[in-house]
Amino acid sequence: MTRLEKGDSGNRWPQLLPGDKAVLFDAGSTANSRLTVHAMGTSQQRNLLQGGRYARYVPSGHLVFAQGGTLMAVPFDPGRLEVTGTPIPVVDDIFQSGTTGAAGFSVSDTGSLVYVSGGGPPAQHLVWVDRAGNEETVAAPARTYGTAGPRLSPDGRRMAVPVEGQIWLYDFAREIFSRLTLEGQSNLTPTWTPDGKRIAFSSMREGAQNLFWQSADESGGGERLARSEYPQYLGSFSPDGKLLVFPEIHPDTVYDIWVLRLDDLVAEPFLRTPFTEAAPRFSPDGRWVAYVSDESGPLEIYVRPYPGPGGKWQISADGGLEPVWNPNGRELFYREGDKMMAVAIETEPAFSAGKPRLLFEGRYLPTPATLPNYDVSQDGQRFLMIKESEQAEAITQINVVLNWSEELKRLVRD
Repeated sequence: MTRLEKGDSGNRWPQLLPGDKAVLFDAGSTANSRLTVHAMGTSQQRNLLQGGRYARYVPSGHLVFAQGGTLMAVPFDPGRLEVTGTPIPVVDDIFQSGTTGAAGFSVSDTGSLVYVSGGGPPAQHLVWVDRAGNEETVAAPARTYGTAGPRLSPDGRRMAVPVEGQIWLYDFAREIFSRLTLEGQSNLTPTWTPDGKRIAFSSMREGAQNLFWQSADESGGGERLARSEYPQYLGSFSPDGKLLVFPEIHPDTVYDIWVLRLDDLVAEPFLRTPFTEAAPRFSPDGRWVAYVSDESGPLEIYVRPYPGPGGKWQISADGGLEPVWNPNGRELFYREGDKMMAVAIETEPAFSAGKPRLLFEGRYLPTPATLPNYDVSQDGQRFLMIKESEQAEAITQINVVLNWSEELKRLVRD
C-alpha cells in the first residue's frame, strides 16, 4: 500500500483513521523519523510532523506521539488529514525504546490513558559471554548502543559500535572510548576491513542511507563507497578485502543482497528476489555467503556458494537471525529469540551442515532488523553482546488516567 521514500528504512505502526479512508504511520529512519498519513486507494501520502514516533489518533481530535520519552499531543483534523496546531508535552517520563522508538502508552476510545513510566531507554552494557553462558562485563561505560552493534577489529584489540547516530571506537586495553564519525546522521552498521585499517558504515550524510568508509586511526573524513537512492547497510568484507557484501532495501523486492567491487566501486546483485534476503556474511575463506531469508515463510539462515553457481543450504531449523561465522570457518552462529545457536560446518569434499545446537540462552539486546547485534572473538569462544541494565527490569508499575481526554482538550487547543 505504501512505498518507501528515498532514505527511508521502513514504515511502522499503522492505524486506520476514522472512516477507514486513511492510514497514520511512522516513516523515515531511526535518526530521521516523521509522522505520515496515506489516503487509501490512492498514491497520495503526506508528512505531518518530523521527529515524532509511535503516533496514535484519539477521539478527542488529537494525535498523541512519543518524542524523547515525553508524550506529545497536537490537534488533528481527520477529514482534511491536517495538523491544526502546535505539539505540546502532555505527559513526561513515558518509556520509549531507543532501538525502535516504540512507546509504552495506549489511549482507549472512551478517553482513558494507560502508560508505563521510564523516560528514555535504559542504559546498556557490553558483556563477554562464553559458550556456556558465563558473563564478564566490559569496562566500557553504559550507553544506548545503536543498530547492528559491536564489531571487533581483526586483532581483537578494539571494537566499533554505533552510539546515538555516530560510530565510536573502544580500546579494550586502555579502556578508552573515542568518536570516529564527526558528521552526518544515522551512522550505523560499522564493519572493519580485513587489514583493520578502515571501518565501513552506512550513513545518511549525503541523502539516502548509503555506504561509506574512513580510516580506523581517526584521521580524515568519510569516503563514499556506493551510491543508491535506496537504503544500504553493511554486511561483511571478503577475506582478501576486495569485495563488500551488503543488503539494500528496495520498494519492489524488499531486502536484496549486493556485492561491491572495491577496485572500481561497481555493485552487482547477488540475490534479488521478491523475498527478504539480508544480513549477508562472507565465510572466512570467502567461498560462501551466509544470510537470512523468508522464502519458506519464517526467517531462516541459509548458506550459498560465492560467486556460484550452486544450490543453497538451510542452516537453522526453527527460525533464525543474526548469522556470524566462527573465524575458523567450521561453525556458524545465529540467534533464535534469546538462544545462541551453533551449527557445525564442513566444506570438503562438499558442503554439509550439522544439527543446530544450543550454546546458551539469555536476554541480550536483539537486532532491530536482521543484522547481527553481537560479534565473536577470534578464537570462537566468546561473544561480545549488549545487555540492558537493571533499570529495564525495575519498571513494575502501569499508570491509568481515567477521563484523560478531557484533560487533553483543556491542555491542547487549535
